[in-house]
Amino acid sequence: MLQGGAANAGAVVREGAYVLRPSNPHSEVIHALFRHVRAAGFDGVPEPVGIDPDGRERLVFIPGETAWPPLPAWRQTDAMLGSIAELLARFHAAAQGFAAPMGATWNRELADPAGGSVICHNDVCVENVVFRDGVALALLNFDFAAPGRPLYDLGVMARMCIPLDTPEDAAVWGRGPLDPIRRLRLVADSYGLPPGREEFVRIIGQQMDSGAKFVRLRVERGEPAFVEMWERMGGEARYDRRRDWFALNRARFLEALG
Repeated sequence: MLQGGAANAGAVVREGAYVLRPSNPHSEVIHALFRHVRAAGFDGVPEPVGIDPDGRERLVFIPGETAWPPLPAWRQTDAMLGSIAELLARFHAAAQGFAAPMGATWNRELADPAGGSVICHNDVCVENVVFRDGVALALLNFDFAAPGRPLYDLGVMARMCIPLDTPEDAAVWGRGPLDPIRRLRLVADSYGLPPGREEFVRIIGQQMDSGAKFVRLRVERGEPAFVEMWERMGGEARYDRRRDWFALNRARFLEALG
């Protein structure tokens, strides 16, 4: 058994050279996306094999390390953070021009509300990245992939990987005394974000409530992993603190981004 995220906890296993995980109505189009970006020269996604008769998707296992809270020091370095942003930039470039098969659908739970033409991951957290020698090597768990704007996807990654959170709440997940304002500039620079970065900050500000809505819905459904997460993080109050903290420091983030 492999350590899965909240949505697939206990349901992801390794079988020799392969990983078996629950499929969903969007797995076929996600596999098509994997084949597209790999053909474009980006090997930072799993290689799809297909859907097994028992309904699980089969992917080629990617050797490396994954990160889970509490995070060790090496998983919180600037080099590691910058490498995730660089990896995401290469994924977005490779995803350009992808044409979904006729009738394909996407999960819209975490999708960019403004839509877009590039398939985005929408859930790039440290737990969904494979590392090797402290460098981001591949992205995992594309269950929430959907068309959107790369800038929105980058905002999700920044929010969760920096992390953009109060120092007290970041510490709950074992995060060290990191400087989120300086690290947001690092993400933007590593991704290659051009000047005119005010929109980036605006998008992140809009996202500050989206995570709460997503988790709250899962909690209301009674999904155990999300209930545990909600309670551990302090419930709704934690998301209120994060929103207010980001708004209070908005000018500092803008200044740091240049």
